[in-house]
Amino acid sequence: MKTNSFSRIFSIFLLLLLLVNLLAVPASAAVPDPEIQARAALLVDQKTGAVVYAKNEHQELYPASLTKIMTALLVLEAVDQGTLKLDQPITATASAMTTLAADGSTAGIQVGEVLTVEQLLYCMLVVSANEACTILAEQVSGSVGAFVDAMNAKAEDLGCEHTHFMNPHGLHDDQHYTSAWDLYLITRAAMEYPEFMTVCDTTSTTIPATNLSPERILYNTNYLICGYRSRGYLNGEAHGVKTGSTSLAGHCLVSTARRASLSFVSVILGADRTLLEDGTTWWTYSFGETNRLFNWAFENFTYRTILKENDVAGEAPVSLSRQDHVTLHTDQPVEILVPQELNVEDLEKTITLRSDPVEAPIAAGDVLGTLSVSLDGKEYASVDLLAFTDVEASRLRVLWRDIQNFLDTTQAKVGGAVLGTLAALCLLWKLVFSRRRYRYGRSVGRTRSGYRGRRR
Repeated sequence: MKTNSFSRIFSIFLLLLLLVNLLAVPASAAVPDPEIQARAALLVDQKTGAVVYAKNEHQELYPASLTKIMTALLVLEAVDQGTLKLDQPITATASAMTTLAADGSTAGIQVGEVLTVEQLLYCMLVVSANEACTILAEQVSGSVGAFVDAMNAKAEDLGCEHTHFMNPHGLHDDQHYTSAWDLYLITRAAMEYPEFMTVCDTTSTTIPATNLSPERILYNTNYLICGYRSRGYLNGEAHGVKTGSTSLAGHCLVSTARRASLSFVSVILGADRTLLEDGTTWWTYSFGETNRLFNWAFENFTYRTILKENDVAGEAPVSLSRQDHVTLHTDQPVEILVPQELNVEDLEKTITLRSDPVEAPIAAGDVLGTLSVSLDGKEYASVDLLAFTDVEASRLRVLWRDIQNFLDTTQAKVGGAVLGTLAALCLLWKLVFSRRRYRYGRSVGRTRSGYRGRRR
């Protein structure tokens, strides 16, 4: 009796323990929030474009010197288009120096000094020299104002919806703002030029003596890659991109990092800087939070292959053919970034066809729809689905389709109505005419049959 009671209690205990364990594991293997300390933050997977982390990513904020990413993009576009050359010498004008703040970041360039486009890019992106921006802006567009117009036009072309520039360097202006997401779009475009990352990822560089200046060494303002000013943030996995800070913008940083097959772009806006307990050391959260964000992503996410190239992804019904379906496939592997604990079998795959059924003829490689991969409302991938083989159309079925389509047109309906009306009129006329002939015929018959003339 006591044994049975003990067994029953022990069984209930095990059942409760199992239920607690099940409830403790989220169904979607959710990753804990890193709770980044900044006004806005964004982390995007470079390979798939998946947003891994986002906080106020569309909020309009001051970017400070992150503005220079857009300036560099326009300069490199001009080089790519042949209107500018990297080794082209440029003379610093007085007009390029007039609107700069005395306490702004500088490379010490003087009016009349000659540097190449490439040297000015290093001054702008490595040491964040404001005068390098205005010198390059005048060279590219003729004036700083025209260059700013080009900056805003380019932002619109890139799909930036929360960006407005007032200058090429990022010194404060109430109407000069952007968002973490827009900065990602701008950075992604700039990274298409190899020269951009080459310059941004430079820890230090030497500018040879010029006509007005002796040789100067520039050290990168990005503490993640350069320990010249502070070694507390060095990250061997980080590369580039750009720092920025003003009293109103706070401390800002765009960076990239790679570990094994994983690579990310991060954007931090509006981070603080605080004095540590020792009373002498400052902690800049834009660098510290970026490192924490990278480590969080590397430790919690991985790539999973959902479909290999040319794997069968489904079928689509076909009309106008003797073949009733066509096999679908993707033209590239479907690889997604997911939390490491996520069970791939739990992912939902949804096929959306452009038309249902698909009309023949169909050529192999025709895009017939899309495949989306999602879980709990979060979409991890969306790719095109292609026809695996050709599908010939049946001439008879196509002809019948064309006839039906013609009959559904307004012209056919009007023509049918006219023909129906004419047919009805003809029938009515025939009936009326036939009745009159019938009556006339009977009348003539009675007259002839009633003749009583004399016979001879």
